[in-house]
Amino acid sequence: MNIDLKIIKIIKYNFISLLAIIVAFGAGAFFGPEILKNTPTKITGAINAAANIMPGNSSIQEVTAASLPSVVTIKASQENTTYSFQYDPMNPWGGIKRVPKTQTNEQNIGSGFVVGADGLIMTNKHVVSLDNATYIVITNDKKEYPVKKVSTDPSNDLALLRIDAKGLTPINLGNSDNLALGQSVVAIGTPLGEFTNSVTSGIISGLGRGITTGSAYQGYVEKLDNIIQTDAAINPGNSGGPLINMSGQVIGINTAVSTQGQNIGFAIPAEIIKKFLSTVK
Repeated sequence: MNIDLKIIKIIKYNFISLLAIIVAFGAGAFFGPEILKNTPTKITGAINAAANIMPGNSSIQEVTAASLPSVVTIKASQENTTYSFQYDPMNPWGGIKRVPKTQTNEQNIGSGFVVGADGLIMTNKHVVSLDNATYIVITNDKKEYPVKKVSTDPSNDLALLRIDAKGLTPINLGNSDNLALGQSVVAIGTPLGEFTNSVTSGIISGLGRGITTGSAYQGYVEKLDNIIQTDAAINPGNSGGPLINMSGQVIGINTAVSTQGQNIGFAIPAEIIKKFLSTVK
């Protein structure tokens, strides 16, 4: 008898629960569409309009499409002189003369991103540190602009390039002080100086890292602090390109990669970029 009572109670409670679900479903069917259609859209739209950013849960494809117009490739142009020896019948001292030959070599060496519509481009200092070189910015629409001025922050491996251009598409700088481990990110650049507009994705793997970049054999060694670590694929040529959150904001500038491991890349935080930009005239 006790067993029967327990079964009846369970059936009774289940019937009440089922009735509540049916009532709730009916109310949702009556009121729900207007709530779902209007309320979230208005709230999200107001937030995005005020902050001028994308929704924080945007897809990689959406973030990429919004960011690409702001990403550039940096090209270096250098003149190299070589010498050859040719026979000179007019030379009484042996008939051999030294003939110079000058060639202009151009190569894509890094990436960058637009921070000012009137021609301000952010990149790494080491991207524009070649001796006797001039630099060219290639925008997403394949237009080329010679760099007119370079301002640098050597201690943080940052450089601001100025080109004669108007109507460029700047990308927003986000807040790198509230990043979290595991947060999704996207990196865009020109790896190996060849594959323009390459997109990779990953997560934030570490925060507050201290790294040493360069090499004594290359003639320089730099120590950088408070660096973001990411597993988004970063290769030579990605330097200077943006590390972007899922709201389409730059939260770091890609600057280095570990050669002793896999998927260990590093980016300088956006807050350091902001401080640098506030000091440049």
